[in-house]
Amino acid sequence: MSHPLSDAQVPERTDADAPRSIRIRWVLVALLVIGGVVNYLDRSNLSVANTTVAKEFDLSSTQMGLLLAAFAWPYALANLPAGYLVDRFGPKRMYAWAAALWSLVSMLSATASSYGFMYAARVALGVAEAPFFTASLKVNQRWFAQHERALPISIVNTGSQIANAIAPPLLTTLMLLLGWRGMFVTIGALGVVLVLVWLRVYRDPTVREQAAILGEASTPPAPEAEAKAKAGWGQLFRQRNTYFMILGAFGIFYTVWVYLTWLPSYLETSRGFSLTATGWLASLPFLCGIAGVLFGGYLSGRLISRGVSAVTSRKIPIAGGAALAAAAVLPVAYVESTPLAMVLLSVGYFAAQVPIGCLWTLASDVAEPHQVASLGAIQNFGGFLGATLAPIVTGSILDATGGSYNLVFLVGGVLLLVGGSSYLFFVKDRRSPKESLA
Repeated sequence: MSHPLSDAQVPERTDADAPRSIRIRWVLVALLVIGGVVNYLDRSNLSVANTTVAKEFDLSSTQMGLLLAAFAWPYALANLPAGYLVDRFGPKRMYAWAAALWSLVSMLSATASSYGFMYAARVALGVAEAPFFTASLKVNQRWFAQHERALPISIVNTGSQIANAIAPPLLTTLMLLLGWRGMFVTIGALGVVLVLVWLRVYRDPTVREQAAILGEASTPPAPEAEAKAKAGWGQLFRQRNTYFMILGAFGIFYTVWVYLTWLPSYLETSRGFSLTATGWLASLPFLCGIAGVLFGGYLSGRLISRGVSAVTSRKIPIAGGAALAAAAVLPVAYVESTPLAMVLLSVGYFAAQVPIGCLWTLASDVAEPHQVASLGAIQNFGGFLGATLAPIVTGSILDATGGSYNLVFLVGGVLLLVGGSSYLFFVKDRRSPKESLA
């Protein structure tokens, strides 16, 4: 699908200018936000139960690091076929299947009686959750024109940040009331409700609605026709952008997952807080993350409205956010003041989330319409290679240094700079002028 105008020339439009029926797209965005909350609560439950599960199964920090990473590496690998499947079969079916499976796995995890069973369950959870964000990206691409996409995809990504913010106090409370097993079952049950609502509400836009969304005089192909186009992702690995997006996402996601997997333990062991206090304090950086995602989408949209190209408008928040996050994270381990450390952690996580919505939107800017989910998934694959290594490397560093987080924050800060630089200097709009208007 192509647009006859550049991003800077696209006239401002509102839903009031289009058929009333396309206003459902904001209902879909709201459902995706709720889905992101449930999705990330399922991911976060083990992090909150970190010390409790470690004691029950008598695990070292290295073993717990491996268990925390057991979600990330299969998630990374499963993103590759997940992106293709979403492009091929559409977001409705793939999202429903994914949410049903991850909910079932979460509830089965509550029956774990050994380290091996818990590890296998986390692997299965990673595979099951892989289609979620690629399906969200596909929904965004189908229901929003290019110049509109940064805000809705950033809003969708706030779902994960809302979950990260409420997970420590909410999951800690559930764990204290029901035990960690009851906590797993409760969160899994939420996913079942989500599937039923999604199947009832979601639909693809009609041909007329697509034309209204894009503002084109010509009739665009319907989603069903798009699905018949070649959706393979093999050719994407022959493009330079793909590799630099993998590297960039790796560096940024690594530090994000240090937060997600080890922050509660850091506050307990290095800052001396109780389990209950940790549940509330750990939510502070994640609350800032919500603002970070929204700010990234807002900034990108503002840049486009001022005539900056779409790709550059995504790269500026990505690189700037990564640089600010590195500046905040690097000194944390050397700060004795706990309030100052919390401020730096909060600023660091805010800044690390500024790029997230723009990363996903960038994939829709540089890929063909039938490969949007595929490129987004490949990029996410790179990010979750970093997410896989983060808990493992962190656990190994803690065992090797007697529990010191100095090197943990140093590694995270350096990788943030690598990730931001990869996007800023090497990811470019390499399509022909005609293709770049798609």
